[in-house]
Amino acid sequence: MHPHPEADSARDEPGVLADFAVHLTAQRGLSAHTVRAYSSDLEQLFAFARGRDVDAFDQIDLAMLRAWLAEMAGRQLSRSTVARRGAAIRTFFDWAARTGRIDDDPSARLASPRLHKVLPTVLAVNSAATLMDAARDIAADGSPSDLRTWACVEMLYATGARVGEIVELDLSDVDVAERTARVIGKGDKERVVPFGVPAARAIEAWCESGRPRLIGQSHTEALFVGQRGQRWGQRQVREAVHRLAAVAGVDDVAPHDLRHSAATHLLQGGSDLRTVQEVLGHATLATTQRYTHVSAERLRSSYQLAHPRA
Repeated sequence: MHPHPEADSARDEPGVLADFAVHLTAQRGLSAHTVRAYSSDLEQLFAFARGRDVDAFDQIDLAMLRAWLAEMAGRQLSRSTVARRGAAIRTFFDWAARTGRIDDDPSARLASPRLHKVLPTVLAVNSAATLMDAARDIAADGSPSDLRTWACVEMLYATGARVGEIVELDLSDVDVAERTARVIGKGDKERVVPFGVPAARAIEAWCESGRPRLIGQSHTEALFVGQRGQRWGQRQVREAVHRLAAVAGVDDVAPHDLRHSAATHLLQGGSDLRTVQEVLGHATLATTQRYTHVSAERLRSSYQLAHPRA
């Protein structure tokens, strides 16, 4: 193999990790959160290797990788965390081999840990309606924060968007007349998602009576703003959804559970997988198919409870 022209200069770990982060962002389109997680995983691997007298990443072999992952499992980390770290090292060493930074990929024969299939939390249709009705009723007093919560939960459930996508919406991204929102998802991929009349009414009420009272002198274009007129944050949305669930008397949910619920309810209502894939912004249909399993599992549970010969 002919060395990559940058191979020698990239032997230092900080340099090669910086190059790898650029690759993940520019070529793979991964989120900043995932890039940080992968970089942290690799820093821990390199530290583990140094503790065993392996001073350069290009000297790490399959046995070393297996030992590191075994230590992760021994520390009783979740399978999903161990699986992510396995993905990080596979992605890194594959890239390093293809760019000539190492001669061979030691992760090529690394087995993937089996993940437990955990069904996402999904509200029943009537519970979702109860949550939305509670948000509307609480907002009837005209409080800006309550109007904001109402509009936000309606949009989360109506569009199936991620909480990070919702808080990044600007006023120009939402067309209330057409009832559509322009969402920027993972990898900066844009999609247009529809929403219904209840969400449109909530957005109108928030923009007319709530947002102007919080915006102050700020010139932000953010759709959802906080107390000082700044863009509302994901943590504040999660807190608001948890509070609303408690007041509404439904099972505790997070914003992402409303995304799960939207997808499941679309499929239960007769929508096809491709449509749900487009609405949610999934890169592959396989990711969307998990919601068919959710519906099937709940159907099976109801059957076992109800059928005399179950």
